[in-house]
Amino acid sequence: MTDDSSSDADDRTEREVTDETDDAPSSAADEASTDSEPTPLEDDEPTIAEFHDASQREGTPVLTAAAVARALEIPHEDASERLELLADRGELERLSVSTDPVVWYPSEFEDLTDRERVVVFPKRREIVVDRPDQFTRAQLSQFAHLADANGEQGYRYVVRPEDVWGTPHDSFEELARTMRQALGQRNEDLEDWVESQWDRAHQFRLTTHEDGYTVLEAQTPEIMGNVARQKLDEEHVHAPISETEDWVREGSEAAIKRILYEAGYPVQDHRELESGEELEIDLEVSLREYQHEWVDRFAEAGEGVFVGPPGSGKTVAAMGAMAHVGGETLVLVPSRDLARQWAETIAEYTSLSPHQIGQYHGGQKNVRPVTIATYQIAGMDRHRSLFDDREWGLVVFDECQHVPSDVYRRSTHLQSRHRLGLSASPIREDDRQTEIFTLVGPPIGTDWEALFDAGFVAEPELEIRYVPWGDEEQQNAYGSAEGREKYRIAAQNRGKIDEIRYLLSAHPGAKSLVFVDYLEQGRELAAALDVPFLSGETPHHERRRLLEEFRRDERDLLVISRVGDEGIDLPTADMAIVASGLGGSRRQGTQRAGRTMRPAGGALVYVLATRGTREEEFARRQLQHLGRKGITVREQNVDAAGTDEE
Repeated sequence: MTDDSSSDADDRTEREVTDETDDAPSSAADEASTDSEPTPLEDDEPTIAEFHDASQREGTPVLTAAAVARALEIPHEDASERLELLADRGELERLSVSTDPVVWYPSEFEDLTDRERVVVFPKRREIVVDRPDQFTRAQLSQFAHLADANGEQGYRYVVRPEDVWGTPHDSFEELARTMRQALGQRNEDLEDWVESQWDRAHQFRLTTHEDGYTVLEAQTPEIMGNVARQKLDEEHVHAPISETEDWVREGSEAAIKRILYEAGYPVQDHRELESGEELEIDLEVSLREYQHEWVDRFAEAGEGVFVGPPGSGKTVAAMGAMAHVGGETLVLVPSRDLARQWAETIAEYTSLSPHQIGQYHGGQKNVRPVTIATYQIAGMDRHRSLFDDREWGLVVFDECQHVPSDVYRRSTHLQSRHRLGLSASPIREDDRQTEIFTLVGPPIGTDWEALFDAGFVAEPELEIRYVPWGDEEQQNAYGSAEGREKYRIAAQNRGKIDEIRYLLSAHPGAKSLVFVDYLEQGRELAAALDVPFLSGETPHHERRRLLEEFRRDERDLLVISRVGDEGIDLPTADMAIVASGLGGSRRQGTQRAGRTMRPAGGALVYVLATRGTREEEFARRQLQHLGRKGITVREQNVDAAGTDEE
């Protein structure tokens, strides 16, 4: 409560009472206060905001008086009287049904099937939208993060600090205008918080001194002294230049940006970095509308991370960014397989000739105007000078969720005027994902559900199938095992072999991938199914041959280890079966499901979990965030024969 709890009850009518633990929503159809707490009826008038609050807590737009009383923690009689008054004012409609004397719903609910409704929870900085149109989604994506997309429950957006820090607006007034267009109204509480974050994002900047060294500038002496000079030391800066300027040590720019970002003050990078030799690049493929938007936002900021589901064309959009920059480009990738795919794609979709495109990794070492290198090679001291000595106009970090790791981080020391990251799922189990945006740039993307709805990417059907044990020996071994050994036994349950055979027979002709985490299990499955097993032990030339045969429809089934989670493009896969790997990361679940996310429809993903083991929990956890992105996740028990149980 904002008021002193010792105040007399008689004073309650003279002041506003607020609740710190929750907040009532405000909506486009509701101009009532968003912060008023329900109080006894004699103290204040009922508001439609209270009904929306109760609706949110109960999870349904249609409520009985009993439900309202329960949600608002008021007597049933008070709830009924409030509902009657709201109905008299025309804000609620009543309907008698057989299961209850009366149910209530907002008057605007009459035409909800024809229009969207936006409800704002300012204290939680959440926005819930029913049936948002394309314009609203586009506006919301400029300052909010889509946390849940769940059909009947609507779309839940969260406004996070990093969303405000990375917004593509030149002034807060422009951002506020976008917010009001998206919400259909002005919400002062939310706008005040967003403005405070906007101010934070403009307190520090890196600039280039006329003598060529880097300077950290602060808006005021107070912010420099209380924040920067408290957080940074001699490893980062040489000495103060003035009350608001510090001389930055060469090579510490990335660390300064990360440290101040973590302190809640993102740094604007205005250094005069070299743009490299000019390189004319024409894109020979048409960008989709949302890809144009990604490139435009990147062009405005000069840096960013393209975030979108597999199959949304992030690589093609990155080539659009290359064409915009028009300079020599370094592309960093996790594997040599992906380096080869990049080289082939650039040659196919741009005006560059093959001799302008080089690869630098364990297989070949050619530095050209456009060079694709692996993170590991680029971070090694003996190769580093080759990349440092060349002035790159653009550095692209593919699968940039790896960047915060200690091995990959060294590659971010490479400086260029423009930096671009690509990721389907920039999340990390160590919660270091914010470092991605400090080391590379702010997130730029379109919500997955919008791409599904527009038909650009096919939404896969995900199903978790709980499989019984294949034999008693394994089941008994699981019962006596501990820790990781317990997990390994469940993951390698031989009952999954019969289940995989059943799924393959149920979908004849489907091009399928079977994922495993254990080499022993992969070999066993490959032998049982009489197909190749592609793993890290597979020679690169053999791996390439198998993948080419799969692309050319000469093979319709492969068993793949973790090497297939990233860096392998399988554009025509119809079905993915995850036999093991459920203890892996949320990102791994996204990558494996994403092997089937392409414009063609009908993709299927089956996740197998041994019934009655910890795999059940792992399966739900790993796929939970995909459900929040709008993908439907089903669950099914199967019997020993592999068929579904009723």
